[in-house]
Amino acid sequence: MSFLYLSKLLPLFFYPLGLASVSLVFALITLWKRPKTAAIAIVLSLTLLLVCSNGWTAKNLVRSLEWQNLPLEEVPTADAIVVLGGATKSATWPRIAPDLSESGDRVIYAAQLYRQEKAPIIVLSGGRIEWRGSGFAESADMANILTSLGIPAKAIIQESESLNTYQNAVNVKKILDAGNLKKVLLVTSAMHTPRAKKIFQRLGIDVIPAPTDFLISKTELEELTSTPKAAILNSLPDANNLNQFTTALKEYIGSFVYSLRGWI
Repeated sequence: MSFLYLSKLLPLFFYPLGLASVSLVFALITLWKRPKTAAIAIVLSLTLLLVCSNGWTAKNLVRSLEWQNLPLEEVPTADAIVVLGGATKSATWPRIAPDLSESGDRVIYAAQLYRQEKAPIIVLSGGRIEWRGSGFAESADMANILTSLGIPAKAIIQESESLNTYQNAVNVKKILDAGNLKKVLLVTSAMHTPRAKKIFQRLGIDVIPAPTDFLISKTELEELTSTPKAAILNSLPDANNLNQFTTALKEYIGSFVYSLRGWI
């Protein structure tokens, strides 16, 4: 649990908003006695936020991850569809039922693949970190949504102990081995797919990436240079761009840390 806690908190100091905030606090502390040092810290913060929140930087960083595993023209059949957590919000007041989060395409895509008879079983993997919200495990929330979409409960297997991607893979492998399931369609967000795929493959699981939740499309990249106005507007700070940049950076940091631990 200590590694999990640190893995969620320490990277905040490497993300643009967190790092800029730390730099601004440093500037505030040194402002009166060391104004030149404070000015440098302020310039660093401003530069960091301007660079990381413009469309050019954010969209291309996201693309570098998402386009590593593009959707197949024809998705092959497999023994199971594995869906990783991170796609739901708990049914806590005022929600009357679990909601899909920004990554909720994972659940919808899994239902579509099942309807297309790509696999007879859906394995849902994801617990819930106690200090990041309350409610049922993510696997239970995803199962709730899938059954509401008409997916039979008997076709769903829940794995509710995983708190990170490595644990997803380890716990899912136990389920696959117990059921003699060999080949899986791995459903997760496109940006998360490269890291998740490597972890599953490292454990000897035959994985077919089935990415969804693409944030960047070919059209959106073309819009960066479609007109002079578009080029200028995409250079301006934008909170959504900053969020996308941070999410992509999180994946790169996650891959680096996981490689150090020998997980990928």
